[in-house]
Amino acid sequence: MDMIVKYINELLDKSTPEVPMWNIEKIKSGEKSEWNYIDGCMIKAVLEMYAITKEEKYLKFADDFIDYRVDEEGNISGYEVEKFNIDDVNAGKTLFELYDLTGKEKYRKAIDIIYKQVKTQPRTREGNFWHKLIYPQQVWLDGLYMGQPFYMEYETRFNNKKNYEDIFHQFFNVYEMLRDEKTGLYYHAFDSSREMFWCDKETGLSKHFWLRALGWYAMALLDTLDKCEPTGYEKEYERLKQIFIEYMETILKYQDESGMWYQIPDMGGRERNYLETSGSSIMAYALLKGVRLGFLPESYRENAKKAMDGICEKYLHTEEGKMSLGGICLVAGLGGKQMRDGTYDYYMSEPIVKDDAKGVGPFLLAYTELLRLQK
Repeated sequence: MDMIVKYINELLDKSTPEVPMWNIEKIKSGEKSEWNYIDGCMIKAVLEMYAITKEEKYLKFADDFIDYRVDEEGNISGYEVEKFNIDDVNAGKTLFELYDLTGKEKYRKAIDIIYKQVKTQPRTREGNFWHKLIYPQQVWLDGLYMGQPFYMEYETRFNNKKNYEDIFHQFFNVYEMLRDEKTGLYYHAFDSSREMFWCDKETGLSKHFWLRALGWYAMALLDTLDKCEPTGYEKEYERLKQIFIEYMETILKYQDESGMWYQIPDMGGRERNYLETSGSSIMAYALLKGVRLGFLPESYRENAKKAMDGICEKYLHTEEGKMSLGGICLVAGLGGKQMRDGTYDYYMSEPIVKDDAKGVGPFLLAYTELLRLQK
């Protein structure tokens, strides 16, 4: 455990708002970091470290990082509502906590600006948010995590639950549209128009189950439930909870003996498939928090601990005096300029990197759940 704290502190010490050392995509491109979901994942985890340890350095780091992006009117540097990128909503979750902890009114104003996107986000004919304006009519599993927990928290805190039905409806649509009845897993994406080259022309579904998207979806279910106040919506809440429980039961069937999960989880052992850190960390977090909230059996904690042990043993290393966390898929998506086709070969072709927040953030979140368990 001390090794994990040492690693996280080293990473924070080397990072600034413009050049966070965990945003490998920006580092590779040579661009300065702006408002994005990757930094949001990391700062959310740092805030969880503060919540459990009460060490002021974590709160100061998170506040300084987000404060740098938000002006006094709540305008966010690098964020544009009109892009309708659901990923950009994710970092907004940090604003709720920072508003509570610091009382800075500009964070409250920024929350409202992001909520404008939620209210105007284009939708598929089924009623789900488009993933991005540049990906019309598409629902990606990742997008449930990026948008729905923020949406639920806003409705609970500031809007008298007026749009609870919409949130539940979007989740229930995903259960009906993206879930594979044979395996219980969920496909990476769905094209409502059936026009994209990567989708099945009858079902609209992409070809494979991708671990990190499966993980984001687990977190989406769990964190949305956590921000819900179910009075008046007991039936919908219970259904969503049962979807989460069923899903976690399914996920455990694909856990490798190492404790981790494969990049394509239903094809463990296939050539080039590999045990992947980000998705495995997310599953550990979902299992631990799910038990803590009373949704999952106590025994699932052992599966989560096994996952964390497996990640540490395989990928958390010290090289030339510097610690690193490896085995992280840098990115995976569908379509776009890269013409990503969602085949097995595509998922195996994306770079595997170290220290990216898409792995480090969930790893740290899972670690905070282990700390809660100790206390």
